[in-house]
Amino acid sequence: MRSGRRPGHVLGPRLGRRFGWLWAAYGTSALGTWLAFGAFPLIAVQVLDAGPAEVAALSSVGAAVGAAVAVPLGPWVEFRRKRPVLIGMDLARCAALLTVPVAFACGALTFPQLLLVSVVVAAADITFRTASGAYLKTLLPGEDLLVANARFESTTWTTTIVGPPLGGAAIGLLGPVATVLADAVSYLLSALGIRAMGGHEPRPEHRQAARVRAGDLLDGWRYILADAALRPLFFNTALFNGLVMAVEPLLAVLMLGRFGFAPWQYGLAFAVPSLAGLAGSRLARPLAARFGQHRVLVVSGALRALWPVGLAFLGPGTGGLLLVMGVELGLIFCCAVFNPVYATYRLERTAPDRVARTLSAWTVTTRSSTALLTAVWGVLGGLLGPRTAIGLAGVLVLTTPLLLPRRTATPLSEPEPAPSRP
Repeated sequence: MRSGRRPGHVLGPRLGRRFGWLWAAYGTSALGTWLAFGAFPLIAVQVLDAGPAEVAALSSVGAAVGAAVAVPLGPWVEFRRKRPVLIGMDLARCAALLTVPVAFACGALTFPQLLLVSVVVAAADITFRTASGAYLKTLLPGEDLLVANARFESTTWTTTIVGPPLGGAAIGLLGPVATVLADAVSYLLSALGIRAMGGHEPRPEHRQAARVRAGDLLDGWRYILADAALRPLFFNTALFNGLVMAVEPLLAVLMLGRFGFAPWQYGLAFAVPSLAGLAGSRLARPLAARFGQHRVLVVSGALRALWPVGLAFLGPGTGGLLLVMGVELGLIFCCAVFNPVYATYRLERTAPDRVARTLSAWTVTTRSSTALLTAVWGVLGGLLGPRTAIGLAGVLVLTTPLLLPRRTATPLSEPEPAPSRP
């Protein structure tokens, strides 16, 4: 399924009409996600009078249970055409989210419903990411994967910048469930976009056993741990992502509580540095072309680990605000260079018949480790104080470059994608 690429095109490689639809679908759903950023906690507090424990459960318990539910779906996705799975997961997220404004309008919204919806959305999101990675590898030839991943990364940061302010305005004008409805519609539009791609997707080779067995659930982890290139990267991303995300609640406590920053200042501290994500994602491909993917992976992976420890020196006033913005700018820039190279490296190192199981195991682990470390650092923040806990996380992040692949790994040989019309 080769894209209709024209070598030497001045705007970069053309990846074809089908990738264009996939990219548009990704951008639409990503915008919906960021429009609804923080909507569930807000609804829980303003509509259901939920306390801190219930609000924390929406993000931690919902994500953890959703990850557990997604475990058997990795092997299930592996042996099915990926495009119908993508459409199905979009429609599942749309249907689950639509129950929230419907129940709100009927005066029947409850906290257990919000928690259940968060579990369904989390499980469907993991399954969608699993299927989309596997589908991308069949849709494009290997030399185009970095271009595609860089475009996804750029889109992610664009919607991160645009979505939350628009979502906040929509909530102010239309009420707390407005952005949830917008998010549901975005998944419907994403499903329609993927449906419009057209083209033929070959059926994966079926294994002898048609049903998923208990032992199959661990296939993804077995494959990762057996590969000398994937194994260190797996532990690196799980630890790095978990530690970086674990300090976010503590940082909010410091900025909005002890140091008295206004909510708009808190939002500004993270919105402005997101512009570095656009720059980093655009530089990923040129840097990889000049210095090699492995070198860019290792250098950007090491550089991104240097920044989080700086948050331990946060103070009040303009100086503190500028410190957070500077740390986040450097962190986001390095991550935006690292992420598309890492995603491409992972796809290249994974056999075509193992992609879905590998990506499922990877995503389940990173989501679970993030939920676990967030809970642990919440306890540490209470025992040691937020600043000390943030500093401890930053010191541990400094060790993550030791888990980056040391040598260049040769991409696995695989059949060339079949040509298709652009």
